[in-house]
Amino acid sequence: MSPVADKLSTQSKLLRARAAAAQLGQLSTAEKNRLLFAIADAIDEQVESVLAANRADLEASGLGGAMRERLLLNRERVVAIAQGVREVAALPDPVHETVAEWTRPNGLRIRKVRVPLGVVGIIYESRPNVTVDTAALALKTGNAIVLRGGKEAAHTNQRLVEILGRVGGLPEGAIELLDSSTRDTVTELMKARGFVDVLIPRGGPELISFVAEHASVPMIETGAGNCHIFVDEGADLDMADRIVINAKTQRPSVCNAAEKLLVDARIAERYVPRITRQLLDHNVEVRGDRAVCRMAAGLKVNQAQPQDWSEEYLKLCIAIGVVAGVDQAIAHINRYSTKHSDAIVTQNEENARKFLRCVDSAAVYWNASTRFSDGGEFGFGAEMGISTQKLHCRGPFALTELTSTKYEVVGNGQVRA
Repeated sequence: MSPVADKLSTQSKLLRARAAAAQLGQLSTAEKNRLLFAIADAIDEQVESVLAANRADLEASGLGGAMRERLLLNRERVVAIAQGVREVAALPDPVHETVAEWTRPNGLRIRKVRVPLGVVGIIYESRPNVTVDTAALALKTGNAIVLRGGKEAAHTNQRLVEILGRVGGLPEGAIELLDSSTRDTVTELMKARGFVDVLIPRGGPELISFVAEHASVPMIETGAGNCHIFVDEGADLDMADRIVINAKTQRPSVCNAAEKLLVDARIAERYVPRITRQLLDHNVEVRGDRAVCRMAAGLKVNQAQPQDWSEEYLKLCIAIGVVAGVDQAIAHINRYSTKHSDAIVTQNEENARKFLRCVDSAAVYWNASTRFSDGGEFGFGAEMGISTQKLHCRGPFALTELTSTKYEVVGNGQVRA
């Protein structure tokens, strides 16, 4: 995208994206892969310019803590972004895949095939890797994409889209970036029915709720992650330690980090003080219910407030509660979680199977960290986000979920009686 193109109105960009989608849908797998490898090479060649743009954003943002960490790019992260594009290129192309095929008694041959969605819009916050990840997934599936990133990453997003847009052979309008300096572009994208086929809000609960309430474009909710770990009475406590510490501290600013820890009352006297010490040693702020505060007396545990159980912290903070077994843990999670990712740690298969079956979340784990809820970790390459709703797709979604289907019906003159 050139500086001149960036001055275009939202309406003009949407029109270009719609025209580009028609062209992208006709590209072969080989043509799309060639473009993706060229994009990856172009990013590798422009690491310094991307980092310079990112420094400008960091200096202007005033962000700190987890939000600054989300915005930050370094050489390793930019190289990883480029490698992610190559991984998408290496994945099977779902477009034109035959989902089902059959012949009716009257001789009609019916085939259900995957097709691109068309124009995908995405509204996201300060993670510039999303700009490239989502553009790569859209291109692989023959979709045009309209990006509306956060204002904190404006320079970085602009530079990345410039790099992508200059790759030879990419249809004009295939990757459009909207102005992030005004909220008007959010509204315009949400109301672009007839231009945008699906809208994906990716960010905190406030952003997702706002889009869900005001969009007239069909949407897929993603992102908010009030994730739980339940340490059952049958848990291997050493395993539980590793899982809890990893899920909370490995990258606390992301949506699949654990925010709540539930402990079975039958092991709580042993486990609560033990895990609390470890969390505090990792600089995690610990909030607890009354039982936890009593069991961890003398440790720096704050009294949890009612709102804590619903809050997504996105920082080094966790709330711990004591529950009377797996049934109460399931009930608590289904009440307070955002339907993202929740885990049980136990050697009791019966309790584990009940948890997996009854917890109503997109991803449910047995003896593993919630941090694996990720397109790359699931083998999907990059991801558009983690869908926390039930229609069209759920969980980490990538290539297949960026397609719809249509029916191709072949006859030899049949008419309906």
